[in-house]
Amino acid sequence: MATVIFYEKPGCAGNARQKRLLTDAGHEVEPRDLLSEPWTAQSLRPFFGDRPVADWFNKAAPSVKSGEIDPGSFDEASALRALIATPLLIRRPLMQVGERRETGFEPALVEAWIGLAEPVEGSIEGCPRQ
Repeated sequence: MATVIFYEKPGCAGNARQKRLLTDAGHEVEPRDLLSEPWTAQSLRPFFGDRPVADWFNKAAPSVKSGEIDPGSFDEASALRALIATPLLIRRPLMQVGERRETGFEPALVEAWIGLAEPVEGSIEGCPRQ
């Protein structure tokens, strides 16, 4: 099983469910506060791999939902500056196992990467209100 460094928004019910899925699969989860991490372009960029820049953003962030921020209008450098300045904009969770890093919790990707104990249907990203 894997040790997963898991950058989350503390108190997010969605992140709690994601961590539970990982621990149920036998993984060790090391939670970290995404919002207080001292991000730099060099530390944050590897989590996004070859995803389009718009996919780096948390679509549920208030300024994205309101239209104040359009993730599609950013290039790589300006996106990194915005995400570092306002970590709430970062698509979460950020996960690291060894040298590999990923953003978001896509069940099929996580299953193929490190494995899950149970099938997960649909999206479980975001922080649903309880």
